[in-house]
Amino acid sequence: MKMKAGCSQFKPVVLVFIFNSCFYASYQLNELQVCELCSGAVLNGTAVGRFCSASAGRIDGRCCLKHDNRRDPEHIIGLDLSNCSLTHVEELHGASTALIIDLSLNLIVNISDTAFQGFLELNQVILPRDIVCPGGNIYWEKVEVTEGNRICEGQKNMCNQTGQLSINCPENSLCAPYGPSFFECSCADNFHGYKCLREGEFPGLLVFGSLWASTAVISFLLWLTQRRKAKSL
Repeated sequence: MKMKAGCSQFKPVVLVFIFNSCFYASYQLNELQVCELCSGAVLNGTAVGRFCSASAGRIDGRCCLKHDNRRDPEHIIGLDLSNCSLTHVEELHGASTALIIDLSLNLIVNISDTAFQGFLELNQVILPRDIVCPGGNIYWEKVEVTEGNRICEGQKNMCNQTGQLSINCPENSLCAPYGPSFFECSCADNFHGYKCLREGEFPGLLVFGSLWASTAVISFLLWLTQRRKAKSL
């Protein structure tokens, strides 16, 4: 009996451990994919290489990785995809934490409008001179064309500088930057719902309790159906 009780207490811990391991492995896989979009590694003399060295980062393929603290996994702070024969840039999964990205020396004809959505920390992008900065040149503090490259520095805050209510967002909501030319709105305290029109705390227990109950019922019905099919065979 004691052994069974011990096992029942141990199972949740094992499940949490397995979930965290799978999540971390998936996170690392996404980063690995973007770091290996083309062959080679970040060179010391490049913009990303110099930035990585100054930031005490670690080079892995075309990425510069760094820990912010001991608890967080390594994340990308620099991405060098220069001279990678790129013609289109659609998505850069795993690189949303990058502070610098180099896309120079590529025959790029198109960059997706949402390619840099969510890149909150991005401070410098190096592009072929004929390509405009992500979101548009007006959304960057400084745009310079030199040596055949366009250098975009310091993405502008799409919200007002006070960090409070913004004309870009509905009433009772707060504006927050969400990458070059992007912003997102979140309800202010004590408001929720469509356009943050409902006042009061969000009924989380009722919503998620109903969702959990519905999921449990559906799972039980599916299990019961499959069991009957197995018995009939």
